[in-house]
Amino acid sequence: MPKIPETVRVSPSKIQGEIAPPPSKSAAHRALLCAALAGGGEVRGVLESEDMRATVGALPALGAQPAWTGETVALSPSALPAPSGGAVTVDCGESGSTLRFLIPLFAAKGVPAVFTGRGRLPERPLGVYAGCLPPHGVTLEGPLPSEGGGKSLPLRVSGKLQAGCFSLPGDVSSQFITGLLLALPLCGGESEIRLTTPLESAAYVTMTVEAMARAGVRVETAAAGWRIPGGQRYRPHTETVEGDWSQAAFLLAAGALGGEVRLTGLDPASSQGDREALAIFRRFGASVEETAEGILCRRAPLHGIDIDASQIPDLVPVLAVTAAFAQGTTRITGAARLRLKESDRLAAVTRCLRLLGGRVEEHPDGLTIWGQPRLPGGAAVPGYNDHRIVMSMAVAALGCEKPVTITGAGSVRKSWPAFFTDFQRIGGDVHGLEYR
Repeated sequence: MPKIPETVRVSPSKIQGEIAPPPSKSAAHRALLCAALAGGGEVRGVLESEDMRATVGALPALGAQPAWTGETVALSPSALPAPSGGAVTVDCGESGSTLRFLIPLFAAKGVPAVFTGRGRLPERPLGVYAGCLPPHGVTLEGPLPSEGGGKSLPLRVSGKLQAGCFSLPGDVSSQFITGLLLALPLCGGESEIRLTTPLESAAYVTMTVEAMARAGVRVETAAAGWRIPGGQRYRPHTETVEGDWSQAAFLLAAGALGGEVRLTGLDPASSQGDREALAIFRRFGASVEETAEGILCRRAPLHGIDIDASQIPDLVPVLAVTAAFAQGTTRITGAARLRLKESDRLAAVTRCLRLLGGRVEEHPDGLTIWGQPRLPGGAAVPGYNDHRIVMSMAVAALGCEKPVTITGAGSVRKSWPAFFTDFQRIGGDVHGLEYR
């Protein structure tokens, strides 16, 4: 993993170049877990980020031994922990996907585990599982507030997950649904997942179902959710992880604000919900062309738009930055869940943009942003130990009059350790100020 400065100064610069976004972190989580449940297979395109390390580190306890070479993880069968050996400790780092995907998987395997984490992860809600897992043979021991604001880790999980009907909300996090979808085929009987509220981030569930299908596991759509036949087996196979549309959004914004950039290695027909970034930047007024050589995004006069972020919450920080330079008013709604991420992202992006001279009003579920051609910049902004805030502020520097200093820049290790190196490759002017 590259050495990353904890404090960086990013100066306004001209962006020009060609670059491939990193492999999709969301797709890699799913591919790795399907391979682990199959007891073998190979996943190509696994970026060595902190989130990926957390998931790969848990695989031996699920019965799969990983061998990580470059960006390829090969898995082979390994023995489950001995029943008399007590609970295994699973360090999820700061990865919400790792934590929420693994809880029902360990329960389905009957492997007692204590889940731990750091940063804001212990504060992210797990109450959905407290409501739906205990009636199906799973014991959860630990603090489990139903909403954010309290500690949910460490959490001890024991017992054996039983098939049945699981009712849970669709608007808290799709990660709970993914965790159950992955686990329930391992149970003996048929199961059903019923949603009690409308589904948000639906594309992530589609990604899960498609990953399972590639591993030979069937999920059926039902009126209020999904039906999952039990007693299925995951099939070992080789999978190459596609490019990440969530990370591509930072590069699209860099082109829209700083010059032009050509993105390669992306699938315009991907099931990733964040491919909506392509349409959103077009709506902002950026020049976006899809060619055989890739996606070209050029700077052009931008204007404010309305954005419903309920299906694309991860895009909000970089879209808010883009809106700060778009003439007129941008309204972002449907983003209340961002308050429970690595930081309170609505509050964080509001404060950072204001420090740079932007006009932003924060609402319970979104933001109103009044765009300006340039922002003064020249300020130090906190990174909030949040990779998406740090990367967004680096992009924001492209539209400022003076350099922007970003603290906590090392948090990009979570998802894109080479971000600043890649940003420099396309013209970003980055200077490391403090290393740890």
